[in-house]
Amino acid sequence: MSAVATGPARPATSPAGRMAALARAELTLLGRSKGALFAALFVPVTMPFSMRAAAREMDLAEAGLNIGTVVLPAAIGVALLFAVYSPLVGALVTRREELVLKRLRTGELRDGEILTGAALPAVTLGFVQSVLLTVGCMALVDVGAPSAPHLAVLGVLLGLVMCAALAALTANWTRTAESAQVTPMPLLMISLFASGVTVPLEVLPDRLASVCELLPLSPVITLVRGAWTDSLSAAETLRAVATAVAWTALAVFAVQRWFRWEPRR
Repeated sequence: MSAVATGPARPATSPAGRMAALARAELTLLGRSKGALFAALFVPVTMPFSMRAAAREMDLAEAGLNIGTVVLPAAIGVALLFAVYSPLVGALVTRREELVLKRLRTGELRDGEILTGAALPAVTLGFVQSVLLTVGCMALVDVGAPSAPHLAVLGVLLGLVMCAALAALTANWTRTAESAQVTPMPLLMISLFASGVTVPLEVLPDRLASVCELLPLSPVITLVRGAWTDSLSAAETLRAVATAVAWTALAVFAVQRWFRWEPRR
């Protein structure tokens, strides 16, 4: 019997390798988007300086806070919003409108790999920003080392995953790349003014604070701030983690069920 000629075997690819390749492509495209890159890098860096002046006008001592424990969580919260959530909404909508997502689904990439790979550059940027802002705030506003560093790590990691999931959910009802500059605004504004970023929940009336604690970014700010104030009980920590996980799970469920891979008409 004659041997059957076969072509060279295609090298097997792994999910990690496919997502890494997609992430590299997205990182290149992010570098070319000057507006998104400027907002992601510049806004979080300026936040500590503006919040430092505002914090001096607050009655922080009665709430057991100081300028450092207000500025640092606020800076990290802004980094999550402007380096992860907002630019990722724009990236996903743009790729969908350009039919990139639709073409990717015809290859080896699975749906979860496509969204994860697309989110990796923004998530990595948000993580690096959080680390740099932490080091910078420790040096500039004399916040000191955290007494419970595991809470800060937990808060940042939960925030990164949650903001990526919420970005995919927001992209689902965003019609065009132009409207992607507007649709993130409700969550951005609510998070900035009611999640403990610009005004700590500790200085709000108890009833109002209990409502604001249920907002998506609030548990992240609570955990990060608690890493330095060491004021969170086990029950408060679990409640914050449960709130962040619930928002993430809800967003992931909605994305899995209703995410649109083709342009909205």
